[in-house]
Amino acid sequence: MDKHKQPLSFIYFNFLFFDKMITLVGKIFDGERIIEQGTVIVENNKIERIVEGIEIPQGSEVIHGNFIMPGLVDSHLHFFGVEEDNVLSWNIVNEIDAAIRSTRDMERLLRSGFTLVRDLGSKVAVRLDYLQRRGEILGPTVIASGYSLAITGGNDDPKDLPIDIAQRLSYSFYCDSSYECRKAVRMAIRQGARVIKVYASGAFSQGGKILPGLALDELKAIVDESHRFSLKVASHAYGKDAIMNSILAGVDTIEHGLGLDDETASMIKERGICYIPTLATYEIPFEVRDPEAKVYREELVKRHFSEDMSIAVSHKLKIATGTDYVGSKRRPHGQNYREAVLLSKYMSNLEVLRASTSIASECLDVKAGYIREGYRADLIVLKDDPTKDIENLKPTNVSYVIKDGKLYTGYGLYQE
Repeated sequence: MDKHKQPLSFIYFNFLFFDKMITLVGKIFDGERIIEQGTVIVENNKIERIVEGIEIPQGSEVIHGNFIMPGLVDSHLHFFGVEEDNVLSWNIVNEIDAAIRSTRDMERLLRSGFTLVRDLGSKVAVRLDYLQRRGEILGPTVIASGYSLAITGGNDDPKDLPIDIAQRLSYSFYCDSSYECRKAVRMAIRQGARVIKVYASGAFSQGGKILPGLALDELKAIVDESHRFSLKVASHAYGKDAIMNSILAGVDTIEHGLGLDDETASMIKERGICYIPTLATYEIPFEVRDPEAKVYREELVKRHFSEDMSIAVSHKLKIATGTDYVGSKRRPHGQNYREAVLLSKYMSNLEVLRASTSIASECLDVKAGYIREGYRADLIVLKDDPTKDIENLKPTNVSYVIKDGKLYTGYGLYQE
């Protein structure tokens, strides 16, 4: 048997570090196009070379894979570290519990093929980011917003609690004027934020109708202050008014975007704003107590899966994958590939792979998502080809993950 095709003896270990080169041989998606037979050479933490055909440097560790591609990206999630999925749990969860559970979720995401994620509001993500970059915990790169920015009394304000306790326990900074919003941006930056998350509208999180969010003048102040510090702004937006205010304020990404229409889609396209529809979170029912609000939610979600997405695709918006998963029993980290599966109903599998890698990385302003010389070595090796069946992105199909040049076993080979 060819020595390069022998089973690798280290697959039973959680991970291995290599001082020498790693060479990947197989069918390659480079973030943009398919190479039917190619070679990727990784040295230290960088992609040293990519070639068509087979080229194996002497002394290199060789992996033959059926499909090689950049690591997956989830552009919108939360490390809440909760079991129950409701706004009160998200706010009152003990921070030590959230940190321990989220550290476990970080590893699950990595072994599921995710090498880059963006947390848009939680109590622990800025520390996960810091510790991952130091090499102290295992997981994807985390672009964290720190606390999100919202209005007092909005949908993410746990109104079952007294206001002083709610504000002390919340994962959001409440700001109610342009002045307070500028200060809130600075507070998030002080926490270590690498992106700013705002609520241009409310949400379904308290089981009623969606409330208004930050006003246009407040959003403009946030964007101005964030951009002054070279940080992008992600805007949670439900309904045309919230989407329009987000566009006029100059945000960088529209999150959820329920209620998109041709007018707002044209403006999003013109300004180069990214659209992150978070379809995966809506395939899981959310508790809605008010019967009238329940009907309203169902109609909005139904429209999101039909008209909203049709408009987004027809206007050729920059669509990126993001799940809005929170790490609960119903929205568990590790199953985040579901967003790609849902997106495949509206675009080709190759376009979905771009949305899951290169386009998502561009939206997050990170030099990743491509297999290119000089790029950080964040790659995955799959057992089967996702261009033929997008379900092949599922965790049990991930054989290996290379993160920052280090080789780990994916859930296709690893057992917890």
